[in-house]
Amino acid sequence: MNVHEYQAKEIFQRFGITIPKGRVASTPEEAKGIARELGGTCVIKAQILAGGRGKAGGVKLARNPEEAEQRAREILGKKLITHQTGPQGREVRRVLVEEGLNIERELYLGIVLDRSQGRAAFIASVEGGVEIEEVARKTPEKILKEVVDPAVGLLAFQGRRLAYALGLPHQQVGGFVSFVQSLFQVFMELDVSLAEINPLVLTREGKLMALDAKMNFDNNGLFRHPEIASLRDLNEEEPKEVQASNLGLSYIALDGNIGCMVNGAGLAMATMDIIKLYGGEPANFLDVGGGATRDNVTEAFKILLSDDRVKGVLVNIFGGIMRCDVIAQGVVEAARKTKVTVPLVVRLQGTNVDLGRKILSESGLAIIPAETMAEAAEKIVGAVRNSKN
Repeated sequence: MNVHEYQAKEIFQRFGITIPKGRVASTPEEAKGIARELGGTCVIKAQILAGGRGKAGGVKLARNPEEAEQRAREILGKKLITHQTGPQGREVRRVLVEEGLNIERELYLGIVLDRSQGRAAFIASVEGGVEIEEVARKTPEKILKEVVDPAVGLLAFQGRRLAYALGLPHQQVGGFVSFVQSLFQVFMELDVSLAEINPLVLTREGKLMALDAKMNFDNNGLFRHPEIASLRDLNEEEPKEVQASNLGLSYIALDGNIGCMVNGAGLAMATMDIIKLYGGEPANFLDVGGGATRDNVTEAFKILLSDDRVKGVLVNIFGGIMRCDVIAQGVVEAARKTKVTVPLVVRLQGTNVDLGRKILSESGLAIIPAETMAEAAEKIVGAVRNSKN
């Protein structure tokens, strides 16, 4: 789960991480009032769950409250299109109004789970304000890494090593060590999967501040943090994905035209791969899980077919815990209730597979059976192509 910049900064502040003064506004008039409180000069920042806001016109400088009101009016309600939003963009519903700072240097600082080592790792760079992927591609030598031993946590010498490598003045080293230790505390206590400050700025007054903030949380740990779960902004999420999660289904919308319904994440990934191998494009990732019921299958069908781009559906089920006859009954019931008009290919294997296939064949529906994944992918891709002609 992701949170907005202003929410991440509020969390940072609770852990003693210094952030600029400011507040969030949802109207131009609110932005004007906040700017007046800040003394006039301020920055107006669009709050959407995507990077690249500045390049898309979502970050603007204002020199007085009246200009802040105008800049907020230009941003609020606008659809920002960045490299992370896709062509559809994201509508801006809030802006963060922050004080202007006298910036001396911009740095990058982040902490992420290094899955290759099973440990948290700090990533830092002197190239603050630049996308870290771009730095890694062009100047990888400018990326610093410090892996943290979970048995002892982040040690002071590791913070000092990062500080000196970043070229911070001697008088700022102690403050930087406290800064990274607080960030590590946030990461560990709140089940964070990524915390990124880009840029981390050193002001001319000698203060270290998180000028920007990005935080991702491990969904599996949210039950321990209801206060974090409450920050979820459903307006920023794909409605079908929200609907699926409420039903206990794992669904991610993609750009193709072949809807996929599969049980098991690994099988779902393999199904998408084989569709592409045969020249098709998957419209989604959909894992109904090992204990799906007929009702789950029906709801999954409704979600699939609510996407106008879906021109065919492939159901690929391996019946282990889940029996093939139960899935077959669910598919038949769902196809009737949703009145499926696009090609439907069903491949079943596993427990009670013969009974499941019999239910499908006797349903009277135009279901195209398949025995192997390759056959299923070839049939659905061909059916979708033929339906276009």
